[in-house]
Amino acid sequence: MKRDKIHIAILLGTTRTGRRSENAALLVKKIGEQISEIEIKYVDPKEFSFSLDGNNPETQDTGYTEITTWADGFFIVTPEYNHGYPGSLKRMLDTEYKNYFYKAVALAGVSIGMFGGARCIEALQPVIRELHMLSTATDVNFARVTTIFDDEGKLLDESYIKRVENSYRELIWLAQTLRDGRENIEK
Repeated sequence: MKRDKIHIAILLGTTRTGRRSENAALLVKKIGEQISEIEIKYVDPKEFSFSLDGNNPETQDTGYTEITTWADGFFIVTPEYNHGYPGSLKRMLDTEYKNYFYKAVALAGVSIGMFGGARCIEALQPVIRELHMLSTATDVNFARVTTIFDDEGKLLDESYIKRVENSYRELIWLAQTLRDGRENIEK
């Protein structure tokens, strides 16, 4: 049975206390909720248990498994830590290997520096490829995150709204195309 809406899971990539990337992830969520052709689920890794490495049943969190099964695509919002992505994001991704196959992913990097997480996005690409996901070309780089949002998480730079919307446009198209392929092409 064909459904109308594209399902997008927004993955916040860190469990760190005081994480500034949460403001960016919540902005991505807010903008996504305003797009009529998609349905959003927000994933905060603090709400799940990824206590072991691997993608065996004992390493999975059933709630997260349900979300990755449900999702047609993902919007990963990850901080850059020491030129890379957080281990908590890697563990999330590792637990659901087959549920990512041939699904779309948009990437947003977050940093206090001027590159906006570009280095962690580049470091994440081989992982995305190994999971058989296809990433969009329209990344969002939240550079100097301490100047983009105030201490309460209010957006101070409105130009990021258009950047996130552009990324969503490509993500929706790719997620729809891949979903159609998964549903209509024999394996």
